[in-house]
Amino acid sequence: MVNLTASVADTVSDQADSPAIVTEERTLTYDDLWERISGFAAGLEERGVGVDDRVAIYLPNVPEFVLTFHGTLAAGGVVVPMNPQYRTREISHLLADSGAKVVVTLPDLVPVVDAVREDTNVEHVVTVGESEGDAAFFGDFLGDGDGEIEPRDDDDLAVQPYTSGTTGTPKGVKLTHHNLTSNAHGAAALAPGGIDSEDSLLGVLPLFHIYGMTVCMNATLFSGGVFYPLPTWDAQQALSLIEEAELTLMHGVPAMYNDIINQPNAADFDLSSLRLAGVGGGGIPIEVLRRFEELYDAKIYEGYGLTETSPVTHFNTPEKGRRVGSIGTTIDGVSARIVNDDFEELPPVEKGPLAEDDAELDDVTGEIVIAGPNVMAGYAGLPDATAEAFTEADGKRWFHTGDIGYWDEDGFFYVVDRKKHMINTAGYNVYPREVEELLFEHPAVADAAVVGIPDERRNETVKAFVVTVPDADVTEEEIQEYCLDNLAAYKHPREVAFVDELPRTTTGKVQKFELRQQ
Repeated sequence: MVNLTASVADTVSDQADSPAIVTEERTLTYDDLWERISGFAAGLEERGVGVDDRVAIYLPNVPEFVLTFHGTLAAGGVVVPMNPQYRTREISHLLADSGAKVVVTLPDLVPVVDAVREDTNVEHVVTVGESEGDAAFFGDFLGDGDGEIEPRDDDDLAVQPYTSGTTGTPKGVKLTHHNLTSNAHGAAALAPGGIDSEDSLLGVLPLFHIYGMTVCMNATLFSGGVFYPLPTWDAQQALSLIEEAELTLMHGVPAMYNDIINQPNAADFDLSSLRLAGVGGGGIPIEVLRRFEELYDAKIYEGYGLTETSPVTHFNTPEKGRRVGSIGTTIDGVSARIVNDDFEELPPVEKGPLAEDDAELDDVTGEIVIAGPNVMAGYAGLPDATAEAFTEADGKRWFHTGDIGYWDEDGFFYVVDRKKHMINTAGYNVYPREVEELLFEHPAVADAAVVGIPDERRNETVKAFVVTVPDADVTEEEIQEYCLDNLAAYKHPREVAFVDELPRTTTGKVQKFELRQQ
């Protein structure tokens, strides 16, 4: 039996007086952390909230997120993380679907919860900060905890995050204690020699998202490191904090690294303290990676994962080497394959990444499928969706990622694009990421995204959305000519739209469904 929070308790017993969480306002030692975790667990139990009851965390990256998360698990409950940018329509589904009894949030968000409360099972609202009405102040909610942890089985549910819902209604993902414990320890091992008590991590990835939750928060706390959470993403603040506190680890999404390199004073910062800079949540353009590494004495290591896989499945590690353009090799305990539509495994290429003239991508690419201890139990209340997401083969339960890729004989995997994003134009497949990579190399382009739009003659055609660097003077025709000079003619964008910014989720993913509607 294992409870995810037991790994934090182990750290507390080893280094109670060491700093665990540091913000501008306060520092919590591991002993402080555990006292409040135990207090929140006791507060739940005093109000009749216990085993398998849901607690929704509707917070940005503040220490109370960590306290609520592990306090809920210590009491045997299930965490339902919610994006603090969500409003009434979005949280209504999450609260009703999960059956959450408690919501922990900010005072400004209490009216959003109150607006949907009568249609949910919410019994208690707890605020981080003073609030009017019947919401309880976080400090007053805490009980007298004894530090005991409710025993849970490996396959008991621990966290129920929701998919982003960009293509439909968000689905609750059932992640167990074993899923998350195994993946957090695996994520901690990705840094050279593993994370230890000498490490400090920049907590800029939102904690409601599985990447920030597992790879940043839990991996750090399980290993005795110091976690520096930031409630909002601000490139200047992040750069200053890394330099001044000499942080050793960071993880971010591609958009964050792109923001960093486009700061007018980017070259003024010293990031030499970083021993690992990880990136996930989508493929990082090679040009962004190159420019970051030219500016700083730090390398970016790309990885891959999904909410349904807790999340990490692949990573480029310093020990195994790095291949730019690859998501890396599978982490310990995780298996991956490239399969065709008949679930037949496709053979690896000799070595990647492939140049366009090495092989036809359509001949070597297939869907990436994953098996391992990190793979979700299923979608909450959706047996048909769960069945559709898995294939049983060779004694394993394989999760269909929906991502298209290939792999090489050294075990490195490469993501070409999302299956749903592939563009079919006049019978040819166009992978948007290939066109986007080229656009990022243009000196006038600061950000870019490519989608397929309807076309009577070709079925679909390619459209590019471009954000230019300040004071750039570039035309649609120049962008098109640039693409024609560097790509097969059918891949070039027939339309180019210049925009001030791309629509993105809180975790930095471009919302391509919005672009298709423009």
